[in-house]
Amino acid sequence: MDHRHILRALSGLLIVLFVAMISTTVVSVALPQIIGSLDGTQSQYTWVVTATLLASTASTPIWGKLADLFSKKLLLQIAIGLFVVSSIACGFAQSTEQLIAFRAVQGLGMGALQVLVQVIIAAMISPKERGRYNGYLGGVMAVATVGGPLLGGFITDASWLGWRWCFFIAVPFTLLASVMLARTLHLAEVRRPDTKVDYLGASLIAAGVSLLLLWVTFVGGDFDWISWQTGLMVGGSVLILGAAVLVEARVKEPVVPLHVVRRRDPALAIVASLAVGMAMFGGAVFLGQYFQIGRGYSPTEAGLLTIPLMAGVLVSSTVAGRLVSKTGKVKPYIVTGVVVLALGFLGLSFIDHETPLVAVSLGMLGVGAGVGMSMQNLVLVLQNTVPLSEIGAASGSITFFRSLGGTMGVSVLGAVLAHQVANKIADGLTRLGIDPAASGSDGSTLNVAAMPPQIQEVVRAAYGDATGHIFLISACIAVVGVIASLFLTPTKLRDSVDL
Repeated sequence: MDHRHILRALSGLLIVLFVAMISTTVVSVALPQIIGSLDGTQSQYTWVVTATLLASTASTPIWGKLADLFSKKLLLQIAIGLFVVSSIACGFAQSTEQLIAFRAVQGLGMGALQVLVQVIIAAMISPKERGRYNGYLGGVMAVATVGGPLLGGFITDASWLGWRWCFFIAVPFTLLASVMLARTLHLAEVRRPDTKVDYLGASLIAAGVSLLLLWVTFVGGDFDWISWQTGLMVGGSVLILGAAVLVEARVKEPVVPLHVVRRRDPALAIVASLAVGMAMFGGAVFLGQYFQIGRGYSPTEAGLLTIPLMAGVLVSSTVAGRLVSKTGKVKPYIVTGVVVLALGFLGLSFIDHETPLVAVSLGMLGVGAGVGMSMQNLVLVLQNTVPLSEIGAASGSITFFRSLGGTMGVSVLGAVLAHQVANKIADGLTRLGIDPAASGSDGSTLNVAAMPPQIQEVVRAAYGDATGHIFLISACIAVVGVIASLFLTPTKLRDSVDL
């Protein structure tokens, strides 16, 4: 495919990627109202998010492997159909139980769309040329990450729309992309009738990861870090994943190719991606909460205040992508990106409920620039080391580990934030002479507007001051990404699609 045909097909792929990513962020602002209107509990509130992340993360490597075995275009059309049907079902959900079930199915579609777009781009464009197109990918991810909450707030507040349109809004765009791709996407498919799908390995990976993510979701809240539940869930997860490794080492067509993951550069790229994944997920989640609860801004204003994060991703991914294509070198931009990411988190670790917005914006700009320079280029490192027949499994592996890191990161940072907030609220109320237990304001509710003015001030200050602690943890994790990227081999990207 020449440049003109690539751009035509890429337009449809970018719409698919945008819809898949924004379907998570657009709901984040609307979720309290959604759960309230369906008479749901706090536990169900968590599960609406967790069910999607679990299904998406656990299924990602499976979709990646299927892309190596079957028609990539056909798989993408199946994933689009699955996503459209589940989105419509979510919009018509009449209870939280139904919504959780439909969101899990939507997670399967989201995981498929995200990895299949990466795989198809890798099958169309050589690694060296891919840098110039990575800027478009980074821009789409930036707009989806920051624009999603803004759009969700507008849809929820609009009386003529309502929260159900947070799910319906994706349907027309996805159908448009499907029509575009049917006409413009032309891949040379290689039939491999002798191949087999490793269903046992896929099931073990899904079960092991799901159990681990369930533990991360509930530990510290429903049970203690050191408890029999922790031992059972973590021990069970380790045993199941250990069995998965044994299966993957023996089968002919593994879901996660261990010979790829064991190589130096793919292994280092995966470790660095864990740190970047935490930035991508955690940054948007907790910054939005910081502006709304810690600083008292509306959802729409909070979305506007996170624009520096989006601008950092957009500009840095575009510039770095073009420089990578021009020079054929990728390591300098990854190292620079992860260093800037760590410094951005370090800057955000000093924020509290009175920090000037200019200082917060500079920290967000650093985090955004770091994510933009490193995220897509780490995928490029992995794709540059494998033949075309393994592109799907390799891309699925790195996307899977990045999602896993992001999901665990958000859960762990959320637990730390909740603990810090509870302690700070208790201290603040005690200083005012109010019994924290009697007031009912222990940080478990986010309905700050319904609290008395005195308590509102304490709660906002607690959230504003506690947010800095979680970004300090993020900075430490980003340092691990810096170390991993420093050990990457400084190789030139290949000019051909295949080895």
